[in-house]
Amino acid sequence: MLEELKKELETFREKLQEMEGYLEMDRRKEELAALEAAAATPDFWNDQAAAQKNIAATRALKQVVNPFEAIVNSLDDAGVLTELAEADEAGALGELRAELDSVGSGFKALELQSLLGNEFDGNNAYLTLHAGAGGTESCDWADMLYRMYTRYAERQGFKVQVMDYQAGDEAGIKSVSLLIQGSYAYGLLKSERGVHRLVRISPFDSQSRRHTSFSAADVSPELDDEIEIEVVESDLRIDTFRAQGAGGQHVNTTDSAVRIVHLPTGTVVQCQAERSQHKNRASAMKMLKARLYEIEQDKKRQAVDQLYSDKGEIAWGSQIRSYVMQPYTMVKDHRTDEQMGNVQAVLDGELDSFIQTFLKQNRS
Repeated sequence: MLEELKKELETFREKLQEMEGYLEMDRRKEELAALEAAAATPDFWNDQAAAQKNIAATRALKQVVNPFEAIVNSLDDAGVLTELAEADEAGALGELRAELDSVGSGFKALELQSLLGNEFDGNNAYLTLHAGAGGTESCDWADMLYRMYTRYAERQGFKVQVMDYQAGDEAGIKSVSLLIQGSYAYGLLKSERGVHRLVRISPFDSQSRRHTSFSAADVSPELDDEIEIEVVESDLRIDTFRAQGAGGQHVNTTDSAVRIVHLPTGTVVQCQAERSQHKNRASAMKMLKARLYEIEQDKKRQAVDQLYSDKGEIAWGSQIRSYVMQPYTMVKDHRTDEQMGNVQAVLDGELDSFIQTFLKQNRS
């Protein structure tokens, strides 16, 4: 067994050397040292915008440097444990096995970070869900997706803020817009954009027939104020309306909710998260700019047809992933062929395998 563990240790060391060059660790460490030195200066907080930019860049670099250094330390410990195991030190073999398992887990985390290197991958994300044709069935499916992504965000330690919520006529939701805040939220969730298909025995069908439902997810990065996205005021139609929600003493009785329509593209955003109309308008404008940026990026990639808004109908033939609950259980991603038999686990937010497979397939 010791010889097998020594071979595994040597394989990990070779892999670490490869990743050190691929990830340009020397450059990253130099940049991190420079940022930390700047943060230690007395006048660091005099320029709030520059300070926040420094902190964000430092956090992004540490997302790669810290896991790499942890692997280096674990491999050093594994080397010492190997020497102890060769000397028949009691318990050393078991500790070596555990240390190498930790190294393997560390490589998986580091590989994921290495896939998140695009410009806005580290940003927060706007996630909007729309029910497709099909009435109550599709509205309920959109509500299930809302729960799935909320649970996924909780697993990742992300914060979720509801920006807009449109309830279904009988059950579920017609649409919901979320701001998901956390490190690499957009980089992880960008794989979810597209049409999602559900096959199940409908709880709304008195004859218990099998139904197919569709809902669409749209994902775009929250952009910094420094990113210039030109929006002509005359291209906008801005409406205000009364925010929806539960009744009671906190019900909003003013027309504070804001809807903005970008006439040239037909893009619509809404926000009713705040009680202030001005705050809702500012948030809606940020969402609009994020959507317009994503549309422009799609045009450059010649992949506009992947956006549900440009495909037209949210229906059969356009789905990126199918969730089948009857007559068998299977979730399958049609872009990567990744699949999982435990549908309930996926609906509870276990999306890691689908997201990581997509990122590996689309490595830039």
